[in-house]
Amino acid sequence: MRRRLFLASLAAAGQPSIRPEVFMKSPGKGTAIMGIAYYTKSTGPDMVSIEQRWSRSDTIDTIFRRASTDNGRSWSAPVESKTGEKRPNGTWRKHPRAGFVDPKTKRLLEFWMEAVLPTDDPLEGLRHYGVYYTIDGGATRQLIHKGFDAQHPIPGAQLGRNGFMLGDHGSAPITAPNGDILLPLEIFPAKDGKLYNPGGGYTWSDAAVAIGRWKGADLEWTMSNLVQGDPAVTTRGMVEPTIAFLDRNRVLMVLRGSNDKSAKLPGYKWFTVSNDGGRTFPPAKPWTYTTGENFFSPSACSFLLPHSNGKIYWLGNITPENPKGNRPRYPFVIAEADKVTGLLKQNTVRQIDTRQNGENEILTLSNFYGHEDRETKEIVLYMTRLFALPDGWEGDAMRYRIPAT
Repeated sequence: MRRRLFLASLAAAGQPSIRPEVFMKSPGKGTAIMGIAYYTKSTGPDMVSIEQRWSRSDTIDTIFRRASTDNGRSWSAPVESKTGEKRPNGTWRKHPRAGFVDPKTKRLLEFWMEAVLPTDDPLEGLRHYGVYYTIDGGATRQLIHKGFDAQHPIPGAQLGRNGFMLGDHGSAPITAPNGDILLPLEIFPAKDGKLYNPGGGYTWSDAAVAIGRWKGADLEWTMSNLVQGDPAVTTRGMVEPTIAFLDRNRVLMVLRGSNDKSAKLPGYKWFTVSNDGGRTFPPAKPWTYTTGENFFSPSACSFLLPHSNGKIYWLGNITPENPKGNRPRYPFVIAEADKVTGLLKQNTVRQIDTRQNGENEILTLSNFYGHEDRETKEIVLYMTRLFALPDGWEGDAMRYRIPAT
């Protein structure tokens, strides 16, 4: 479907207040663009955008950075940055995530994962990836638990045997009321020296939160307990956690599960609430509406987005029927999380986008990021309308402006 027809059809579908536009256009068939933007200072209009170019799953071919001093209305010329490089022992790969300004210290934190993959198979990242970051653009630091080392950076991970990583952009850091930095992670467990996959799905992961406490100009890291899935109800464990504070002590975590290879299982999102600031989480349960009614959601990332109006918004996929693994990844919706129960308010669900007439059913509305616009207070969503076709990927990076009702 042509871009103009898509934009017109979305407005005609009863969404006139949601304003979509092409943020970054794909250069052509075979390459999909995933574009995001984020603020770089604690106040004001300064932003950075990252354009990622993809031609296969879970691999960023290259990125281009741009800067804006007018709240994203205009951008500087792009500057290319490497995300892959051939090395003697394999191919080095880097996956950057959106930057995060700590409101307490006003420092800019930028996280990414990187590793050398022996044969450049994306699945090798499950054994090799670690997490790295900079503070205000300074020297590269590795995320290492207090008392651990670069090869064994966190409990239960040994790089080269089993690694850990950031989820998609929705697995974003947050600042606790006491000033700690909470960063949700995926950890790939090992058993008998091999990756552990009791569910039999594509992959298996546990979830946890890394807790960074400021020690001068650096962070000292410790880990929460693991949030682990039951292979009888989710075939890929607990994937791509997203977190938000419900109040000063309680942290809501929403997770991606899967019914991959077991389509009779219901496809749900999962949730758990910590009562001690993110240090311990009870076992996750299916995430429901506040009425107790279940809803279906494919195995896809999601995002909890706190807003200055005091609400917590959730962005993700809700499907009318039980999904099969990752699909379908449409419709894409926004809704409000209840700050008492942590559950989703059904009467707040609004559709942002979905598959249009004539579009390929392989459409993916996922892999996204969002933030509150500092001037208009709208929610700004960056998401690619991705078609991962057998003969080549394609898709423009879109920017949607959504009223925060």
